[in-house]
Amino acid sequence: MITKPNRKETRLKRHQRIRRSVRGLSDRPRLCVYRSNKHIYAQLVDDTSSTTLVCASTLDPEVKGDKAGKTWNIESAKTVGELIGKRALQKGINAVVFDRGGYIYHGRIAAVAEGAREAGLDF
Repeated sequence: MITKPNRKETRLKRHQRIRRSVRGLSDRPRLCVYRSNKHIYAQLVDDTSSTTLVCASTLDPEVKGDKAGKTWNIESAKTVGELIGKRALQKGINAVVFDRGGYIYHGRIAAVAEGAREAGLDF
């Protein structure tokens, strides 16, 4: 009997395939995005030292207070992108490599990328 793999398994396979080519360095870290049903998380990772440099999510008070409880929409995702871009620039990080985490570049994932670009990150 042939079974169809579920969505999470196929996303993780896509993510592993992406991670073979996308590496975050100290001068150009990796901006990785994780999306759940209610929240969205973004962090800058230096893969050479395995450290998280900057993080932002819809759980942050700056984002939670803006959207009056809605944390799963595109506007909140764009705010997360702007927040991580602002925090990265404060740490002196201008250029990143975008890791979409196996998700389709659409909707909330694209909104995070747009927000980070508007904040001044280069990718």
